[in-house]
Amino acid sequence: TTMNNFTFFTEFTLLGLSADPHIQALLFVLFLGIYLLTLVGNTAMILIIKADSRLHTPMYFFLGHLSFLDLSFSSVTVPKMLQNFLSRKKSISVWGCITQSFFFLLYGCAEASLLSAMAYDRCAAVCHPLLYTVVMNRPLCAAMVCAAWLVGLLNSLLNHLFIHTLHFCGSNTVSHFFCELPSLFPLSCTDPTANEFLLSGSSAFLGLLTLPLILFSYSRIISAVLNIHSSEGQGKAFSTCSSHLTVVLLFYGTALFRYISPDSGSVLERVVSIQYSVITSLLNPLIYSLKNQEVKSALQRMLRK
Repeated sequence: TTMNNFTFFTEFTLLGLSADPHIQALLFVLFLGIYLLTLVGNTAMILIIKADSRLHTPMYFFLGHLSFLDLSFSSVTVPKMLQNFLSRKKSISVWGCITQSFFFLLYGCAEASLLSAMAYDRCAAVCHPLLYTVVMNRPLCAAMVCAAWLVGLLNSLLNHLFIHTLHFCGSNTVSHFFCELPSLFPLSCTDPTANEFLLSGSSAFLGLLTLPLILFSYSRIISAVLNIHSSEGQGKAFSTCSSHLTVVLLFYGTALFRYISPDSGSVLERVVSIQYSVITSLLNPLIYSLKNQEVKSALQRMLRK
C-alpha cells in the first residue's frame, strides 16, 4: 500500500528489549513499577508545590514544570512499551510512530533547556542571595519556561518536517522499544543522510547551548560552596550539587551519545535509551525534591490538613 510518501507498509514492528516471553513478563512488571513510581512522584511534586504557598518560589516554579515534563516524557513511550510486552503483535502505525517520536523529541529538548534554566536559578540563589529575588523575578522565570518549551517545539518540528522526504520500504522492523528518529532512518529507502545530519546538528547545537550554561553555573556554585566555613554547610551543599549534576550528566551524556552517533541497532543503544527516556523521569522528583527538607515539611503539612 502507498500512503502519501510512505511506501509499501503502513505500520512498523517494534523489536522491543527481548523476544523471550518470560523476560518480557519480568520487564513488564519492572517497567510498570518504574512508571507508577514516576507518575506518583511527579504528580505528588506538582500537587505539593501548588498547595503550599511557601513553595511559590522560582526554584519550585521550575520544579513543577520539570515534573509535568517528566510525566509527559515517560507517558510518550512507556504505556506503548508495556502494551508490547504483553501483546504478540508489537506494531505501531507509521503516523503513530512519527507522532511518538515528535513528542518524545519535543519533551526531551524542552527538558534539556529547562535543566539549564534551573542550574542558572540555583547559581543565582547561591552566588547572589541578596539580589536573588530581584534577578529571578516572575516574568523572567515565565520567559525561561516558555523558551524551554519553544526550543523543544522548534527542534522537534524542524526534524519532523523533513521526515516526508523519506520513503519507508523493505524492512519495517524498528530495532528499538519505541519510535525514535535515529532508529527510523535506517529503514528508509531514500538516502537519510540529510535528515541524520540535521538531527545530529540540532542535537549538538542544543547541547552546546545548554550544557556549558549548566557546567558554568555549577562551577560557580561549587566555588561559592568552598568559601562556606562550616563543614556541615559545605557537605550539605556538595551532596545537593553532586546529585543534581549526576542526573543532568547522565541525561545529557546518554541522549547526546544516542542522537549524535549513527544508529547501529545494538542492544547498548536500547539500554542507553532507557536511561534518558525512562530512568531520568523517575529520578528527577527523588533527587531534586524528595531529598529536600522544604518539600518534606510541605508534605507533612499537607497530610496533616
